[in-house]
Amino acid sequence: METSSGEFLSRQLRQVGKRVHRLGLACNYGIDARGFRAALDAGMNYFFWTPFRTGQVTPLLKAELARERERYVVATGPMTGYFGGSVRSAAEKHLRMLGTDYLDVFQLCWLGVGSALTGGTLGELEALKREGKVRSIGVSIHNRVRAGKLAEDSPLDLFMIRYNAAHPGAERDIFPHLAKRRPDVVSYTATSWRKLLKRPKGWDGPVMTPGDCYRFCLSSPHVDVALTGPASKEQLLENLEGVTKGALSAEEDAWMRRFGEAVHG
Repeated sequence: METSSGEFLSRQLRQVGKRVHRLGLACNYGIDARGFRAALDAGMNYFFWTPFRTGQVTPLLKAELARERERYVVATGPMTGYFGGSVRSAAEKHLRMLGTDYLDVFQLCWLGVGSALTGGTLGELEALKREGKVRSIGVSIHNRVRAGKLAEDSPLDLFMIRYNAAHPGAERDIFPHLAKRRPDVVSYTATSWRKLLKRPKGWDGPVMTPGDCYRFCLSSPHVDVALTGPASKEQLLENLEGVTKGALSAEEDAWMRRFGEAVHG
């Protein structure tokens, strides 16, 4: 709460080794070339990218990586990852598509649903890291209890987790387990799939804005980056403007938590 807007919106990723804008861009929710350029102009430099639904973004991202690679953090991974071979082939494919020598974050996506952490998949992730083809390895995961255990004791460098005012359970199940190894943490679903932007039945107080949703996530000292998935330049700029208010006050935090409870039902 004492930090300036600039300090609030900038963070050193410990495992990746780069400083990033704390609002990261998920490139697969319809953002077009115009919106992506606006993100670059605003200083956003953490990009969650996949080959799917990113047709307009990919050529621009590839050009930026060729121009100034060390400025940007690219996080990606196989959409399904049950075998070491598929993890390896996805990494090689993404490297070719982006025309880069390395990926900053390579993660198993939707662990336990679309991927599995086995000796084969973890071994391939670690091999890619040793070879310098990826700089850090991670997972996206819904199972908070498992995430907490992996955060405390595993080779994983980064966790992409669900965290918002309606689902703050990471504060209990994950965040207390981060101190030992200090992995990087990226949150997603800040708006709880837009449920936090609607007035729940019986609620007569203020309703959260997109900016409020992202500020809630970023006000946690444990969250390094909050992903935003705008569908247009206008949505992107609204989200960026919203987070310039900085960390939540105690009063804001209290009503957002009450609102999140009402939304969660």
